[in-house]
Amino acid sequence: MTKVATFTSPERAAAFFRAYDTVLAKWPVAVEPLDVPSTYGVTRVLRAGPRDAPPLVLLAGGGATATVWFANVAALTASHRVYAVDRLGDAGRSVHNGQPLRTVDDLVSWLDGVFDHCGLASAALVGHSYGGWIALSYALRRPGRVSRLALLDPTGCVSAMSPGYLIRGVPVVLFHRGAAMLRLLRWETAGAPLDPDWVELMRLGTQDFPASAIVRPKRPTPAELATLAAPTLVLLAERSRSHNVARAAATTRRLLPTAGVELLAGATHHSVPEHDPDALNQRLAAFLSTVDG
Repeated sequence: MTKVATFTSPERAAAFFRAYDTVLAKWPVAVEPLDVPSTYGVTRVLRAGPRDAPPLVLLAGGGATATVWFANVAALTASHRVYAVDRLGDAGRSVHNGQPLRTVDDLVSWLDGVFDHCGLASAALVGHSYGGWIALSYALRRPGRVSRLALLDPTGCVSAMSPGYLIRGVPVVLFHRGAAMLRLLRWETAGAPLDPDWVELMRLGTQDFPASAIVRPKRPTPAELATLAAPTLVLLAERSRSHNVARAAATTRRLLPTAGVELLAGATHHSVPEHDPDALNQRLAAFLSTVDG
């Protein structure tokens, strides 16, 4: 069993959850929070949209929490039943108090439990950043459960992260410094405006949330990628500083020749999915609604 880490004080816990609820309040649709039990812990899922609509599971980037989809959920719930997931062990309202998550197979087993509890035989899957790596890993290992796959500026999938990004990210991951997270966001987005409440949630999550060790991403081999069955769309942030965008696009087209690969104009890694949400939402809606012949 995992030893449950705790906040250093009740005051810091309260501040984090206030910030979480502040961002969640930006969702313009009714939200039903679900707590999904498993041998790994309790996963918080935010459910919204018509009960009879096709299911869509959203996996956010590291530290972003399930609340980050506030600029997208209205458009997505127009056609889908949305399930936004707080990754177990990451900042959010999930509680990692069960078995440890050490491998990609553990993550797949955890996500199996989320699908099962929510009654999802299969679903469309959208993942950003680290959430994109989990989404791709799941689609490769559970092809029958992923109807369509959209990866938003994913990391750990087809190309290496840039040295500059890794250098700035080390203090965030290793030392949980909120100020380092703010510096990373400012540098990566070149000072582009981000929602201030979400930025504060990221700072508090980095600084105070008792997160678990992450499963380090391992890029799938070309042979593994060749087995990907789900129709796939890869949207790369045009100004992402997490990787070389041109190289990532070329590598993705080579390794996933049937996937759609496009750029999100003007976006950076950390401004997704908030940046120009109309353009992103329209592209996702078109992809998710496509009927495959």
